[in-house]
Amino acid sequence: MHTSGDQRVKGIVLAGGKGTRLYPLTKVTNKHLLPVGREPMIFHPVRQLVGAGIQDILIITSTEHMGEVVRLLGSGKAFGCQFTYRVQEDALGIADALALAEDFAGGQPVTVLLGDNIFTHSIRGFVRRFLEQDRGARVLLKRVDDPSRYGVAALDEKQVLEIEEKPASPKSSYAVVGAYCYDCQVWDLIREMGISPRGEYEITSVNNCYIRLGQLSYDIVEGGWTDAGTFESLAEANAMMLACENRIGGLQEEKGGRP
Repeated sequence: MHTSGDQRVKGIVLAGGKGTRLYPLTKVTNKHLLPVGREPMIFHPVRQLVGAGIQDILIITSTEHMGEVVRLLGSGKAFGCQFTYRVQEDALGIADALALAEDFAGGQPVTVLLGDNIFTHSIRGFVRRFLEQDRGARVLLKRVDDPSRYGVAALDEKQVLEIEEKPASPKSSYAVVGAYCYDCQVWDLIREMGISPRGEYEITSVNNCYIRLGQLSYDIVEGGWTDAGTFESLAEANAMMLACENRIGGLQEEKGGRP
């Protein structure tokens, strides 16, 4: 199927990190190679990007596990796409990993997925609406019961007004999940960022830069979502994907979703 994503946006899957919350499952393998439903976890973000019409995909992972990831995914032919690989040598945060993608992007917009985020429905509508924007960035939000665990978005009808990281008193119940679309400004914004008190270059800082520019739009996740970074959320991700046999639903394209 030809979709609006073709040739106009590149895909990035961030699959680095140490997976310490899943130890000892991650003692000898990368978190993103663990099973979710019937497939390795990393298959899911790849299928999401391909389903959004994105065929040029960069996989960023750690030095220790790059060989295993390449052996699993290959060239991309089996998925209907083409893979490029980069190594993040030090775990310095999501924005640090994203900075490695500038040459790959080549001035084109990008859709970035965290490799441990699992969605029951397609993100292709989200990507399409991003491409309809004149400029800026777009994020996906999900209403959650425990927003203080996440980056929390304060909203108006069109844009995100503020993102607070793990706030004690959340201003909304909408968490920013691991799917982001950025125009080519993102590389300059990352270069201007400082390192956070946690010792990382934070994706929330990138998103807040776009907020200051008045250029951060949003959609609401259709269907189910979880990250798979803890034992409990990995079990939830497995249950979600087993229930749908790892098939991705298509409702996201038809429903723009507002809170």
